[in-house]
Amino acid sequence: MHSRLKKIYYSLLGPAIAGFIALGVVRSIQQPFVLPAHLVAVIAPAIFILAVVFAVAGPILFRSFFAHRQRNHSRVSKSELFSFERTLIVISLVAPYLALAASYLQLPRFHLVGILLLAFYAVYYHYPSNKRITFDRKIFRVSDSISSDEVL
Repeated sequence: MHSRLKKIYYSLLGPAIAGFIALGVVRSIQQPFVLPAHLVAVIAPAIFILAVVFAVAGPILFRSFFAHRQRNHSRVSKSELFSFERTLIVISLVAPYLALAASYLQLPRFHLVGILLLAFYAVYYHYPSNKRITFDRKIFRVSDSISSDEVL
């Protein structure tokens, strides 16, 4: 399960990193794109709020929803935990793409730095390390038996 989650994590994070590299190359060659001031006043806070939602609030709410849904079960299957972890990674790794958009649009420094910090938080905190997966397995009491429909 660890290796599959890491593949998903890197396959989602890779294009965002490549986008930052491409953005750096394009900026060195071409004049940067600048938004009109009246659009910046609307777009900057909107992207900042979306970054907060996807990096912090969304994963917390999804984790709470999953725990609430599993409250009456004595055990959680490996496939359910894998699906939960995969969705958690997908939700949190929207933040780097928002940071890429904020960097491309050259948002004001306050919003840009906040969005970048939220993206770094999401990338760091939701990395599927062995320690974190083991901790989640203990919390949700994952059953070690593999049913015939589980392929993990």
